[in-house]
Amino acid sequence: MTFEPPNEHYCEPPATRRRAGLLCHIGSLTTPGFGQAARDLLDFLDLSGLSVWQVLPLGPTHPDGSPYQCLSSFALEPAYLDAEGLADDPAFEASVSVAERRAGCGANRALRGAFNRFRRHEAHWLEDYVRFMAIRIEQDDRPWHEWPAGLRDRDSDALQRFEERHAGRIKAIAFEQFLLDRQWRALRQHARRRSLCLFGDLPIFVAGDSADVWANRPLFQLDQTGKPTVVAGVPPDYFSATGQRWGNPLFDFAQMAEDGFSWWKTRLLRHLQLYDWVRIDHFRGLSAYWAIPAEDDDAAGGEWIAAPGEALLEALASVVDGALPLVAEDLGVITPEVTALRDRFDLPGMTVLQFAFDGGEDNPHLPNHHRAHSVAYTGTHDNDTTLGWWHSLDDATRTFVHRRLEDLQGIDPGSPMPDALIESVLTSDASLAMLPVGDLLGLGSEARINVPGTCEGNWRWQLPAGALNAVLAERIRGWLARHDRLL
Repeated sequence: MTFEPPNEHYCEPPATRRRAGLLCHIGSLTTPGFGQAARDLLDFLDLSGLSVWQVLPLGPTHPDGSPYQCLSSFALEPAYLDAEGLADDPAFEASVSVAERRAGCGANRALRGAFNRFRRHEAHWLEDYVRFMAIRIEQDDRPWHEWPAGLRDRDSDALQRFEERHAGRIKAIAFEQFLLDRQWRALRQHARRRSLCLFGDLPIFVAGDSADVWANRPLFQLDQTGKPTVVAGVPPDYFSATGQRWGNPLFDFAQMAEDGFSWWKTRLLRHLQLYDWVRIDHFRGLSAYWAIPAEDDDAAGGEWIAAPGEALLEALASVVDGALPLVAEDLGVITPEVTALRDRFDLPGMTVLQFAFDGGEDNPHLPNHHRAHSVAYTGTHDNDTTLGWWHSLDDATRTFVHRRLEDLQGIDPGSPMPDALIESVLTSDASLAMLPVGDLLGLGSEARINVPGTCEGNWRWQLPAGALNAVLAERIRGWLARHDRLL
């Protein structure tokens, strides 16, 4: 199976011409999910001249809500199902409740047929996911390595007995995924009709407590009980003096290479069903990854281990018709090897203006170092908002920032924040300029959605009602016109 791009309004590879987009987690919408709030956001983009919506991963989350630690790299978050749309769906008997519809009750013949086709087509990930979730419910949400040995180790007799007892629940979970997929595809068509691109996010690593790891244990570095022997993270950096211990199990790349990285191929193809472009989060991990002994409490004791990034990307390129529609998140400790890997496959990288004013003249995030074939951000989901960042600086640093923006781009030193950084990213030579929604709204730290290295209080902020309005759209359109980013 190979990826074939849709004909209508197909988005060319990222960063090939000047345009701008919005970075907004779908969980931050006024009503999170695939319903009217998402359609309203797409309509706002169309009105404002922004032509890209970048979302964070859409997978089912653990209780902490992090989209970067999902229960599956293929499935969609059940909370994103649009209940209002489901209640009005004419493919169901009118008397059937929304809760019953989620499980497939009252569906007409055409919808049942579409579900059966979906289940057959997506069986390579869906069947393991629905088993995993059904067992997890029965086991009171305990991680899979704590399940009874037969279920933990996927003993065929134990799984068959479980499936016989819980066939209804398993089918209901599968039907819910079908509905989610159906609603997201409708949302993607809404975007295509407006010539808007959907820009997704693929975390390089997956959560240890996930259907991915439970169903594919030989592909990960685990002990006999399913616990990781080494875990992922990054060394001490801008965000943390002791590094970040993410805790994800690390791949056994040698095992993955034996079948030509088939798991990675199916993973990418699933993402290209959902999005026009995909950002590979922590791209540098395809060149070398930071391996931390599982027993360590922080990341300081890890070591760099080489990864077969070239072989993996060649395998991924073999299933895509044309250029890989990927963006490399090449932030952090970037070596010449990482840059060479990115350039070998002609992938745009990233620059973040909030990082531009530390260090010397060779700082790659300074506007004068931005490449046309790249994506420039004021900040990302891991940063504070620009206004929050600005308030954290001392007076001398603020003066320095304004002076650099004036010297390098001619930006008025009296321009307030976040407008000055927004103007800077739009002025940038980078073909694609991405603006976090909190910056466009001029919000401070109250709108920050994630603090790396912390587990509490993240992913909770939501857009104020009515914030994305015609007045703001007109202002954005003026910015884009001045900087040649209207398509």
